[in-house]
Amino acid sequence: MSGAPGTVLILGADGFIGRHLAFGLRDAGWDVLACARRTARLKHMGFSTLQVDLTDPRAHDPAFWRNHLTSVTHIVNSAGVLDAPQAIYTAVHVTAPEALYSACPDAQALLISAVGIDGSVTDFARFRHAGEKIALDHNVTTLRVGLVLGETSYGGSSLARALAALPLVTPVVGDGQQTFNPIHAADLARAVDHLLRHPPGPGPHDIGGPETVTQAGMLQSLRAWFGLPPTRLLRLPVKLAGWMGRVGDLMRLGPISATSVAQLQNGVLADHARLTETLPEKPRGFSTFLAARPAGTQDLWHARLYLARPALRIVLALLWLASGLLGLFLPRADFLPLIPATALPDTALVVMARAGGVLDLALAAALFRGCRPRLVAALQAGLVGAYTLAFTTLAPGLWLLPLGGLLKNLPILALIAIHFILEDER
Repeated sequence: MSGAPGTVLILGADGFIGRHLAFGLRDAGWDVLACARRTARLKHMGFSTLQVDLTDPRAHDPAFWRNHLTSVTHIVNSAGVLDAPQAIYTAVHVTAPEALYSACPDAQALLISAVGIDGSVTDFARFRHAGEKIALDHNVTTLRVGLVLGETSYGGSSLARALAALPLVTPVVGDGQQTFNPIHAADLARAVDHLLRHPPGPGPHDIGGPETVTQAGMLQSLRAWFGLPPTRLLRLPVKLAGWMGRVGDLMRLGPISATSVAQLQNGVLADHARLTETLPEKPRGFSTFLAARPAGTQDLWHARLYLARPALRIVLALLWLASGLLGLFLPRADFLPLIPATALPDTALVVMARAGGVLDLALAAALFRGCRPRLVAALQAGLVGAYTLAFTTLAPGLWLLPLGGLLKNLPILALIAIHFILEDER
């Protein structure tokens, strides 16, 4: 590699692609300034960090960036969101990057965009296009990346692993013959290193791997990599998959979204040949890098838990919905006999039951909508704990009921704890 690298700012450095770029560029000799909304983990990994929330109005002012980036010579913008309200899409893909590019007009910059956004009608594609236009206005190189796989996973790569690890059948959208040419994240980092040193012009430029696979073939290969036996394909009709994606968006189910369904439905095939010819180190093919290391237990656990996460949230939402409806509408004659004589009058107990029902329904609504998932998980644990303590005080005999009674609260607390853990996706 020729030329002395400088200091590179990586925007979105805590993301799946951003982290691989941060490590890859640091290994290639760059001084890396890792910029993200959450930087604690990056700092523990030895990076210089800049903590910035791109939705913060301060990040939309070029003066903010100028004050923090006096030594930056290069920029890699890998920030992006898959599914978000339009205000967040605008801030992350357009407003903040434009302020950054304006603040550093002499820095050599590269935008990580996405293959397959042409002709797509999703919000993700629309705002990716808007981000590319801003990049073009500032002479920033746009690199459209195909499906990125790596040692870890996130978003589409996590969904592919999850589908491959399902028991009994392997679901595919449509006929499963859509084509992909995945690129390994480490190979992408090496390509970005070269392109920063030898800018290819604004572009957009596609990059992907040299091996083309179908959706079905990719999932079957991932399944074999996990060491799981082959299964039959379950071909989901495109309309059904699209409906599932829209429900996923409404409920913020993460891996199940209109964007992810559209990617599987249309395929992600990068026209990479022209750019790849200029790279001193060619990207590896899918089969090559998949066989480069064995799958670990943690890979299989993550794949199996990935779709369990939205399923668990739905189950907990139904639990709180049923509990709330019972608390509000169960006749007093059906639950007051379960509580022995206390200092509290029956009217107070009924008011407590009705108030509890309202709280339960509020939690159910928050879970169905996917609002503040980690906070909601903590509130669930607190409410179950409060119910358990209150009923233990009022009617300790409920612990001895033959069908579980208060004993059921223990596995419920365990499920809430698992839900809390799984919501930390990064």
